Amino acid sequence: MASRAEPVDTGGRRDWRDVARDAADLALLGILLTLAAAPVLTAAAAVGAASAAVHDWTRTGSWPSARATARRFGRAVLPGVPVSLLALAVAGLLAADLAALAAGRVPGGPPALAVTALVAAGLAGYAGLVVVEVGGDGGGRWRVAARSAARACLDAPTRWAALTGVTALAGLLAVLVSPVAVPILAGYTVAALHAVASRRPALAGTDGGRPALAGVANPRPVSAPVAGHRPVSAQPELP
Repeated sequence: MASRAEPVDTGGRRDWRDVARDAADLALLGILLTLAAAPVLTAAAAVGAASAAVHDWTRTGSWPSARATARRFGRAVLPGVPVSLLALAVAGLLAADLAALAAGRVPGGPPALAVTALVAAGLAGYAGLVVVEVGGDGGGRWRVAARSAARACLDAPTRWAALTGVTALAGLLAVLVSPVAVPILAGYTVAALHAVASRRPALAGTDGGRPALAGVANPRPVSAPVAGHRPVSAQPELP
């Protein structure tokens, strides 16, 4: 993947080539994520490594090396197996419940279907924040990320709602687009989750007076070459 830490035009604006490079990088990330998650049991490790790569990219302007990403993936495979199985089980149960309610095979009708869909969407938004948290922690500490995401959802319900919207939109697009484009969509979705989670309700580094969490902390300042400005040196005092 290319690095964004390259000089841009003198005005500090990024042109279409920078946008195209970023789009290609995210598309490649999604393809690699899909391939790594194909065995199912490695899905959590693949998502964690991809989230950690996006975390580095958004904070420093450069992608981590392939060796660093592979090392993160390898360390996260075994700890991620229970996470992969749990996510698959929850998704399967919710999908079966929604299908049964929609077909009228279980009582409840439209109200029960709406409540179940709302619960599923909320869980998807929470899962999206867990992905962001685990990426900020190196890609492998899912239990810690789950606790941090739960606290963040309670501290900032609006961010939870925004992440729910991101996951819902990603799910809708996954149904509408060609199956070939779904892996590409995965990379964009991870980047969108990080972008939404990193937006603070206030410019301070807290949510409602509470300390900011590790995985959704404010982005670190981008280096001078990324911003397109030359560093300003100290001016000598005039005699």
